[in-house]
Amino acid sequence: MRFPPRRPRSVRTRLVLISAVLATAAVLVSQAAGLAVMRSWLTGQIDQRLVQFRPPPPAAYGRPLHGPAPEEALPSDFRVFFYGSDGRLRPDSLGSGAGRPRLPATASGLARERGRPATVPDAEGGSAWRVVADTGPDGRRVVVALPLGTVEGATAKLLWFSLAIGLATAAGVGLLGSAAVRLGLRPLARMERTALRITGGESALTVTDTDPRTETGRLGLAFNTMLGQVRAALHRKDASERRLRRFMADAGHELRTPLTSIQGFAELLVEQPSLPAARRREAHVLIARNAERMSRLVDDLFLLAKLGYAPVAHRETVDLLSLAADGVGAAVVAHPGRDVRLASLAGGGGGGSGDALDVVEALGDAHQLSQVIGNLLANACVHTPPGTRVEVRVGSVRTGPDTGGTDRPGRCGATAALPAGVAACVVEVADDGPGLAADAARQVFERFYRGPSADREGGRPGSGLGLSIAATIAEAHGGRLEVDTRPGYGCVFRLLLPRSVGCGP
Repeated sequence: MRFPPRRPRSVRTRLVLISAVLATAAVLVSQAAGLAVMRSWLTGQIDQRLVQFRPPPPAAYGRPLHGPAPEEALPSDFRVFFYGSDGRLRPDSLGSGAGRPRLPATASGLARERGRPATVPDAEGGSAWRVVADTGPDGRRVVVALPLGTVEGATAKLLWFSLAIGLATAAGVGLLGSAAVRLGLRPLARMERTALRITGGESALTVTDTDPRTETGRLGLAFNTMLGQVRAALHRKDASERRLRRFMADAGHELRTPLTSIQGFAELLVEQPSLPAARRREAHVLIARNAERMSRLVDDLFLLAKLGYAPVAHRETVDLLSLAADGVGAAVVAHPGRDVRLASLAGGGGGGSGDALDVVEALGDAHQLSQVIGNLLANACVHTPPGTRVEVRVGSVRTGPDTGGTDRPGRCGATAALPAGVAACVVEVADDGPGLAADAARQVFERFYRGPSADREGGRPGSGLGLSIAATIAEAHGGRLEVDTRPGYGCVFRLLLPRSVGCGP
């Protein structure tokens, strides 16, 4: 036969039951101890009376059986029993009262030390007796006895009183304890209601019981902290989903444009096979150009996904000056007629390296860092008017408002600012072009963002992912990519990497 599972009792019920049981047990134990002490004290009083009592003179032995003894001969409720000269217990006794102790028939059966009281049962099943064996004036054995009826009566009354007190205590603790526990657990009940409301959709609620001096207050603080972290995680998740949706929409838009062009020119070639050779060649060129643009876009998207999964494939000591020199050489070849120079970074109070071109080493991925410098140079050459000078500066600084790495008006970064005073390796790509407006500077590192001058050189729009890729690589290296700009004063794109090997003082 299977029994249904027992329903677990609530914390309140368990606390009340435990309190009632403990209080009742404490009362009963204390009453039992008092009962034992009182019984021992009363028995001690009887023993003292027995020890101090002296048997009557021999003249009193001839009294009638159970006859009344003179008041001066046998006080109160004493009973005296005698053993004859033959050692047998005599049937007569001194004293009055009902019952008699169960004594051995012969004196040899008295295995009690002289003068040491002992307890014996009543011969007729009544109250026990306290007896002491002694030797009378004529040398015969005498047993003096006192009944324990008074002691047992008082003990019984106290026992029933103790039981009544225990039951009353249990009932009182159950009633008052239930109210006290309910009052003490009221903060937990409020937390429970708040949690239920939060699960119901009211996510902005918090627990109000946050006193750090109490257990419930500390629990409330921990609960609010957990709620804050959950809300932050949800907000991050929502923001990530919004960015993902926007990214997918932008990527779809960017891919749809070249795909539409390819599809249109391909259909034109199929539907009009008699096109002039010049028109056919133009269509083929446009198809190839749009396919190349789509290929670059897919490559950039794949690179961003790869950076997000495994930001830095491997780290090694990298010479930033050599990477910058290679980037300048490649930019001069790709953009002939551009004034692209390599220069030292003026310290500006940040511990710069002066006018000499010194080796600056950092720890990172050489290929990825080279790609950052190449993207920054391509961005400067493509988005500035012809004749604009571009300068690449390499050096070391300590982060600050004047040297970079921290926020200030006119400066925007792709990631959070670095702590002030941190030694960092720096690569700057500066131009003296028209600069950027504040709104454009805040969006320049976003994916698929292209400013108003995006098509200024070459007539080919970019993917809008170059600076986003560069910012992602900088963040993966524990650094920061930022821009200092304002309209009419050009732009300075700055890559800062924390000092590692041979970088700065």
